[in-house]
Amino acid sequence: MRVGPSQEEIRRSNLGALLRSVHLHGAMSRADLTTSLGLNRSTIGALTADLAAAGLVSEGVPREQRGRAGRPSLVVRPESEKVFVYAFAVEVDRIVAARVGLGGVLLDRFEAARPRGEHDAATVVAPIAEFVHKMQLTALDRVKGAGARLIGSGAAVSAMVRRDDGYVRLGPQLGWADQPLGEALGVLVGDGRPVAVRNNADLAALAEHTRGAAAGCDNLVYLYGDAGIGGGIIAAGRPVTGHGGYGGEVGHMVVNPNGKACSCGSHGCWETEIGEHALLAAAGRNATAGRDGILAVVDAASRGDNTAQAAMRQVGDWLGFGVANLVNIFNPEMVIFGGTLREVYLASAAQVRSRLNRNGLPACREHVRLRTPQLGQDAALIGAAELAFEPLFADPLDSA
Repeated sequence: MRVGPSQEEIRRSNLGALLRSVHLHGAMSRADLTTSLGLNRSTIGALTADLAAAGLVSEGVPREQRGRAGRPSLVVRPESEKVFVYAFAVEVDRIVAARVGLGGVLLDRFEAARPRGEHDAATVVAPIAEFVHKMQLTALDRVKGAGARLIGSGAAVSAMVRRDDGYVRLGPQLGWADQPLGEALGVLVGDGRPVAVRNNADLAALAEHTRGAAAGCDNLVYLYGDAGIGGGIIAAGRPVTGHGGYGGEVGHMVVNPNGKACSCGSHGCWETEIGEHALLAAAGRNATAGRDGILAVVDAASRGDNTAQAAMRQVGDWLGFGVANLVNIFNPEMVIFGGTLREVYLASAAQVRSRLNRNGLPACREHVRLRTPQLGQDAALIGAAELAFEPLFADPLDSA
């Protein structure tokens, strides 16, 4: 016979739910929390008192209600300056580090260019050591050393990542295979806790689902483009990452068996038809020009350059081809185009939609919305922060 949860387990769950609500929605009154969580006022009061005692939230009378007659509903606010995580993003062209406060507040952000080429993980992420040092000093200065609390760290990377330990199995666009990224970042952070590492498209999907264009949307596909193509998938509100964490490698879905060789060793992968190299080559440009090169092709197409326009139509058709496959398989409510695919989609939306209408099953395509990220280029970074906060919501008082 299955034993029901204990009173302490229920209390921990309620604490986590309340803290998550304040984290996602910002300052909330006790009355709003009572309604949204389905708990009574006294329970909300007790939970809030526990979280405030732990230094995770604060309470106060709303400014507009001060001095008024009657008993106002206290507002619960996350302690964003005091309670924070580190978030990192390792991409093809750049490395980003940020300190993100409870409530999703971006407190500090640092960025460095990442030269393309083959370098081991420890060498690539070395600049993060200086970023971490600066963030530590800033955190101590802002709260005058009292109560500054690092909850954990999360990282996004353009690669296939083993979920258990942040080991990069394959990152062809980074020149990586079997690189201990999680371990290298853990050494730089130096707090003794493992750094949670995930694929950047998975984390961008998480961020857009919780805070961005797909908030309230439980079935979505996020497509991220740089030199390669990645995908983040959320179904029924849960990330679809597969057994080891390698799910969502949509860029290596073979769409053209007789197509070009792919960096993964196969032929005709989707990214060989819609990735940066494919568009730049079709437009007669330097195939290593990266994001700036993509923007130049898009601009040239908008100005009437015939070669650039033909390249955009070609890539747009292949983009729609793959999107139709994904729509048929996952039946999402929304498909989001991030990274360089944002510009490619915006410039070739007619081709994408036309191919989707031809190849997509009517029942699957009729309600799907095609969108660009609300969180911009830092969606994966924000997702890494959300990942790092998760242990706190699982047991707020233990993590505190």
